[in-house]
Amino acid sequence: MKYAIVTGASKGLGEAIAKRLINEQMAIVSVSRTENEDLKNLAQEKGTYYRHFSCNLSLEKEVQEVFMEIAHCIFLKEPTEILLFNNAGVIEPIETVGNLDLTPTVRNFKVNVIAPMMITNIFFKEAELSNTKIQVINVTSGAAERPIEGWSVYCSSKAAINMFTQTAALEQMEKNNNNKIIAFSPGIMDTNMQETIRSSSKEAFKNLEQFKDYKEKGMLRPAHVVANALIDLILSGDVESGKVYNVNDLLK
Repeated sequence: MKYAIVTGASKGLGEAIAKRLINEQMAIVSVSRTENEDLKNLAQEKGTYYRHFSCNLSLEKEVQEVFMEIAHCIFLKEPTEILLFNNAGVIEPIETVGNLDLTPTVRNFKVNVIAPMMITNIFFKEAELSNTKIQVINVTSGAAERPIEGWSVYCSSKAAINMFTQTAALEQMEKNNNNKIIAFSPGIMDTNMQETIRSSSKEAFKNLEQFKDYKEKGMLRPAHVVANALIDLILSGDVESGKVYNVNDLLK
């Protein structure tokens, strides 16, 4: 049986990914600080395996403990494949360099970089002891590839996760196993992250009005459209390990 682990599954893209996978009759492990009751109810309705784990991804010890428990629970079931969606992420702090606050800066890297690295490390290590195939999907951003004023921390953390993805892919290929790891850039979506961006100040974020226009002009894609494009790619079996995929290319 295939299992999917989705971080940040309580809302936005994570929720949309989990819903699509439940409808595909895949076993789901939801990870977020609060549980999404709609996912639980949908899984019950569809008769699929579902379990939620609460975890604060900015706390390294908690990440290690929770995901070791998740790995133990899943590998006992001898799954044929595990899909690991490192989807949870934060954009704050939105601020220019020289005005950055230490606490949200450190939290950004813990959630956007350290947590996905630790989680991937746990599952690749456990997979070496079994015949289970692991596919890791790291949600990244176009901000990883270009500088955006006010987003120095977010741009840097997403650039780091892209490089981690590419390096880990090379290592798995060298081991000649079936594991794959990719990054996925979801573009601009109608999610809480966009609300956070629009609530920032013009002094901290030069492109504020542009992002307000995205919302006002209906340019933000619904999360389920982005999630479906990603899941269609994963289920196609035609994934190139180490590649950074962009939703715009998948929706052409």
